[in-house]
Amino acid sequence: MDLVEPPFGNINTTKGLRQFSLRGKAKVNAQWLMFCMVHNIEKIQRYGQAV
Repeated sequence: MDLVEPPFGNINTTKGLRQFSLRGKAKVNAQWLMFCMVHNIEKIQRYGQAV
Protein backbone atom coordinates (compact mmCIF):
# COMPACT_ATOMS: atom_id res chain seq x y z
CA MET A 1 0.00 0.00 0.00
CA ASP A 2 1.44 3.37 -1.03
CA LEU A 3 1.09 6.40 1.17
CA VAL A 4 0.67 9.95 -0.02
CA GLU A 5 2.89 11.64 2.57
CA PRO A 6 6.36 10.29 1.61
CA PRO A 7 6.52 12.08 -1.77
CA PHE A 8 5.53 15.37 -0.13
CA GLY A 9 8.12 14.89 2.61
CA ASN A 10 10.82 13.93 0.13
CA ILE A 11 10.10 16.87 -2.15
CA ASN A 12 9.95 19.22 0.83
CA THR A 13 13.11 18.14 2.66
CA THR A 14 15.38 16.54 0.04
CA LYS A 15 14.56 18.78 -2.90
CA GLY A 16 14.11 21.92 -0.80
CA LEU A 17 10.73 22.94 -2.17
CA ARG A 18 9.35 25.01 0.68
CA GLN A 19 7.61 27.54 -1.53
CA PHE A 20 7.11 27.94 -5.24
CA SER A 21 9.39 30.33 -7.06
CA LEU A 22 6.91 31.13 -9.83
CA ARG A 23 3.60 32.99 -9.92
CA GLY A 24 0.35 31.95 -11.50
CA LYS A 25 -1.57 28.72 -11.28
CA ALA A 26 -0.26 27.29 -14.57
CA LYS A 27 3.39 28.01 -13.73
CA VAL A 28 3.07 26.65 -10.18
CA ASN A 29 1.39 23.53 -11.54
CA ALA A 30 4.21 23.04 -14.06
CA GLN A 31 6.84 23.47 -11.34
CA TRP A 32 5.04 20.99 -9.07
CA LEU A 33 4.75 18.43 -11.88
CA MET A 34 8.49 18.78 -12.58
CA PHE A 35 9.32 18.04 -8.94
CA CYS A 36 6.97 15.03 -9.03
CA MET A 37 8.59 13.80 -12.24
CA VAL A 38 12.05 14.01 -10.67
CA HIS A 39 10.75 12.12 -7.62
CA ASN A 40 9.35 9.34 -9.83
CA ILE A 41 12.51 9.11 -11.97
CA GLU A 42 14.58 8.72 -8.80
CA LYS A 43 12.25 5.94 -7.64
CA ILE A 44 12.65 4.12 -10.96
CA GLN A 45 16.42 4.52 -10.76
CA ARG A 46 16.54 3.28 -7.17
CA TYR A 47 14.13 0.35 -7.36
CA GLY A 48 14.09 -0.51 -11.05
CA GLN A 49 11.20 -0.65 -13.41
CA ALA A 50 8.24 -2.72 -12.20
CA VAL A 51 7.36 -5.55 -14.53
